[in-house]
Amino acid sequence: MRRALAKAPHDTARVLLLADLSASYRYSDFDSVQYYAKQGLQLARRIGYAKGEGRCLSRIGILMGERGNLPQALRTNLQALHLNEQSRDLEGTARTLNQTGLLYFALDDFRPSIAYFLRAKRIYEQAGVTDDSQLVSVFTNLGASYEGLKMLDSAAYYLNLAYARTRQSRNVHTSCWGNPMPYVLRELGLLQVALGNDAAALDYYARSTRASLPENDRRSRCRSYQYLAELYEQRHQTDSSIYYARKALAVGQSLPFVVGIVRTSTLLADAFVARGQRDSTLKYMHIKQQAEDSLYNPQRIKQLDAIGFAEQQRLRTLEQERRYYQERGRTYALLTGVSALGLLALLQWRNIRRQRRTNARLQALNHQVTQQKEELTSQRDRLGTMLLELKATQSQLVMREKMASLGELMAGVAYEVQVPMKQVKNLTGVNQQLIAELKSELAQLPLAYDELEHLFDPLNALGLNQAKIEQASQRADSIVRGMLEYSSNSPAPRQLTDVNAFVEDYLRLTYHDVRVKNKSFHAALLPRLDLATGSLSVVRHDLGRVLISLFAYAFNAVQQRLLLAEEDYVPQVMVSTQRTAEHIEIRIRDNGLGLSEAAQASAFERFLTPAAATEHANLGLSLSHDLIVQGHHGTLSLSSQEGHYTEYLITLPLHTRKPANPESVYA
Repeated sequence: MRRALAKAPHDTARVLLLADLSASYRYSDFDSVQYYAKQGLQLARRIGYAKGEGRCLSRIGILMGERGNLPQALRTNLQALHLNEQSRDLEGTARTLNQTGLLYFALDDFRPSIAYFLRAKRIYEQAGVTDDSQLVSVFTNLGASYEGLKMLDSAAYYLNLAYARTRQSRNVHTSCWGNPMPYVLRELGLLQVALGNDAAALDYYARSTRASLPENDRRSRCRSYQYLAELYEQRHQTDSSIYYARKALAVGQSLPFVVGIVRTSTLLADAFVARGQRDSTLKYMHIKQQAEDSLYNPQRIKQLDAIGFAEQQRLRTLEQERRYYQERGRTYALLTGVSALGLLALLQWRNIRRQRRTNARLQALNHQVTQQKEELTSQRDRLGTMLLELKATQSQLVMREKMASLGELMAGVAYEVQVPMKQVKNLTGVNQQLIAELKSELAQLPLAYDELEHLFDPLNALGLNQAKIEQASQRADSIVRGMLEYSSNSPAPRQLTDVNAFVEDYLRLTYHDVRVKNKSFHAALLPRLDLATGSLSVVRHDLGRVLISLFAYAFNAVQQRLLLAEEDYVPQVMVSTQRTAEHIEIRIRDNGLGLSEAAQASAFERFLTPAAATEHANLGLSLSHDLIVQGHHGTLSLSSQEGHYTEYLITLPLHTRKPANPESVYA
């Protein structure tokens, strides 16, 4: 492939070769995967080659998934899938679907993984793809997923199909994806373990290990050693289990293959706990914790769920649009048929009328002409009236289409802006860490104070610039969230919610989020929750956003007061609930800097003067006010004393009432 790349006559051919080179390193050298995929991606974007861009993005998705960043891998795969479908690249589409299924397989979520694998299988079979290794990979993935669901008959069917296809194929040794035999053999061994045939399983694992060596398939070798270690552990052969687990861990860390590292480090930690060897236990528990933090990070899992949910919504919307256009086509066909019948009836009526008029008496001719004239005049008047009504209706339809297009445009712009804004925030955090590390490294160098001060000055300036960038990105992010809320055209469903538990969960969630950004910050949390508050039917997502916004303002206020270095000052954030005869009250109070009277007067305004915006950035308060007042028919108010406290009061009615026009809540 390198020789072909050097002689490639066109840039499009170079892009596809770079994608294939990247794929050939997927289980042996992640740096090479990234190097060739990024080269191909840059070239594809420069020449506007959507097919090559989709394939190179798909390779980058492989890399992110293997390293444990599953949300980013899913996001990249969905972007690649869009490009595959746009360029009608069936082979690339099937490959991306197969990779997406593997992300859910890594989390042991087998049902969505099977759905993606079956979609990939249909495309491979319909498109007649000649690369057998890809179809074998899908068969094996299906078998492994059915193993996870304990559906052993289905697992055996697909794994035996994959094994037979691999042995009979003539092109698996020439594919850039490599020979899938190591993967097929180890999954057949896992099936034998489930069936209780340990001897056969050991034979399959050994064959898989041998087959992975000429392919340099370190991922399969890691998995085979891991399965051997797990089998020996089940058989209480601890020494053999530890031996193969260590080999699996060493191979997995060389990639790094995060899923394999989690499994093998867990196995080793448990083994040394049983032996009472604390040093080794601590070592492998530390490795396990680091890998699990990367793979099962709660924030990443939430992102993965959100991305997956958004993709399901997109597919559901496309299906609804397809049905809508089908129904509209049928309607147009029916109208065309009715119009044709009407035209035929009109022609027939006209012929009959002519015959009658021709056979009528001459003395009745004037009377008939007069009647016809009066009828035509009446029809003209009616048609004129109908024309005016039609023009008015057409103007209304045009205006509605413009408003709908404007809403879709605003939502689209907001969604597109979200991704770069998140990248700006992430990169700002990374730059701050790099600046701190660089300062630490410089402080250890044998330099004079003046030289260190000269070096620290630009680093301090760079840190201030990063802080300003982060503030600006947060401001833009709040604007984007507001655009998304106001572009929505349907209210969210209400759910019966335990108010006390809901409020306390969001208090602690927001506090931990603030502490992640500022680890030196501590505050006293004072929940005073009335046990009689009970449950209430609310829009959980909207109320949660309001609570996060208000808690964030409270924590920011006490952090600002901490900067004054007042003696004996203890930052406190208190939240209380109370149930009355007609509503539930939620109070959020902080002992921060408080707000001036001018800031309180404009706190809930949607658009601010520059001076008010500088004093209190309240786009979040405006949106929170709308969500409580319009979405829940409650109230949101605040009281504050500058330099002492700020208190927010939310009241939610006990009896939900529907708005006259549901769409007005989000208009």
